[in-house]
Parts: sequence; C-alpha cells; structure tokens
Amino acid sequence: MARRLDVTGADGVRLAAWEFTPGTASPRTGPGVLLLHGLMGHAAHWAPAVARLGAGPGSPYPRTVALDQRGHGHSAGPAAAFTREAYVTDAAAAVEQLGLGPVTLIGHSMGALTAWQLAAERPDLVRALVICDMRASALGAASQREWRDWFRRWPAPFPSLDAVRGWFGEEDPWVERPNPARGAFFAEVMTERPDGWRPVFDPEQMLTSRETWVHDAHWDSLAQVRCPTLVLRGLDGELGRAEAQEMVRVLPHGSYAEIPDAGHLLHYTHPEAWSEAVEPFLNGVLTP
Repeated sequence: MARRLDVTGADGVRLAAWEFTPGTASPRTGPGVLLLHGLMGHAAHWAPAVARLGAGPGSPYPRTVALDQRGHGHSAGPAAAFTREAYVTDAAAAVEQLGLGPVTLIGHSMGALTAWQLAAERPDLVRALVICDMRASALGAASQREWRDWFRRWPAPFPSLDAVRGWFGEEDPWVERPNPARGAFFAEVMTERPDGWRPVFDPEQMLTSRETWVHDAHWDSLAQVRCPTLVLRGLDGELGRAEAQEMVRVLPHGSYAEIPDAGHLLHYTHPEAWSEAVEPFLNGVLTP
C-alpha cells in the first residue's frame, strides 16, 4: 500500500509524495529512500520495483517514498518555474519535510539528474545515490526539436486507454518494435476528459523542463557527488556503456551495473532484475 504525504516545494508548489508501507498502518520515521521518476512519469511507476526490495520492518531501508515531481502525477503544475533549481529544491524539501535524511536517492532519467544535482549541492542530506539510465553528456538542440515534433504527432485525445496502449506500444513512430510495456507506461499517465484521454501533464511544460538540461553537459555536478553512487543502465537503454563507465570513473565513489534485455524504462519493465541489481548496493551502504 502507499500512503500519500504532502510536501510544499519551491515557490509554494503543492507536491504529492507516496510512502510505500507494507505491513504497517502507522507512519514511519527516520532516514529512508526517496525515488524520483523521469520526465512524463509518476511516483506509482516505481511500485513494481519497490515491492521487490523487501522494504518492510527490519530491513535496512524501512522508509521508501516516491515523489510526484512538479507537473507530474498528483502534484501541481505551475505555469512557470520548471527549472533545474526548482526540481532540486522540491526534492530537498521532500527530504527535509518528511524527515528522510540522510536519504538514499534513486532517480530515473531526469529524476536521476535531479538526484545527483541535489547530492552535489546538499551532501548533508544525501547518504547514497542510484542513477538509472541518465546521461551526463549534452543531448543538444536537435534532440529537443525531435521531442517537440514527437509531441505534435500524438493523436490526442485518445478515444480509450486501449488506444493509448496501442499507439505508444506499436504505432508511435519512435517504437522500433512492438513494446506493450511502453504502452502500459503511458496509459498510467493519462486521465479521462470530456473529449477523450489526455496526459495528466502539459506537454509544453515537459518541453520546458527538458529545455533546462538537454543543451548542457552535467559532468561537473556529477564529479561533486561525494556519496557512494551506483550507475545502472539497461543494455538497450539510452545510456551507453562507455559513457556509463566514464560516469563511474568521474564519481569519487562510483560503481556500475547493467540489466540485460532492459531498455530505458528498466525499473518498470524489469522490476525483479532492477531490484536484484540495486539491492546489494543498498544493503552495502545502508547496513550498519
């Protein structure tokens, strides 16, 4: 089960956090794990992976919280302030207001960048870090144009969730081969409106969020991370092996793992393999 916790982020933005609390009906206290999803994701996308971590009473990480980042899931989406600074401040607010520090941050894609920027800026708050399939190199203006064109091709509103699953899993021009898990991923971030099914997020806000990091490399902030860090990639993901290994080299206390057959959504499509890769690292850094 997941318990909703409210957080006030940068500029007073209302954020929803979700604590996974198996086997207990009362709130927990003390340091824990904070999970940060990627662009267009939401906190619940972590649920299958978290369920396999055994985060129950007596585990070395008894508190596991996932944050709906601004403009995503159940969190508010202001018309402005979709900056890197806002995302990082939101994550810090979640750690401090929920008493999770010193926290272990687990981030996927854009959420991984937020996680390592927070670890670099606020080492007092962060105990350990897991980076899931996020590049440190710049993607460039061409990538941003491709994303804008991709959003424009969405046949929204969709007439049904089956249509969502079908388009993102099979018909989307970005799909190289049928991928039902990708269709399911996007079906979870749709909401029904009078004219059909649309994303819970504003695509323009997603482009604005991406604009703040896609043009720049982030090696400098990565090198400032002083806590133990695991760089995890899917073999078919967006983070190449050579760059992942260079990230490990740049990190003062970096380690590396990969998941065969997994793509960018590695925690969602391969939750068991993801937990098998992450759990030894967590046990190593969190066990007294």
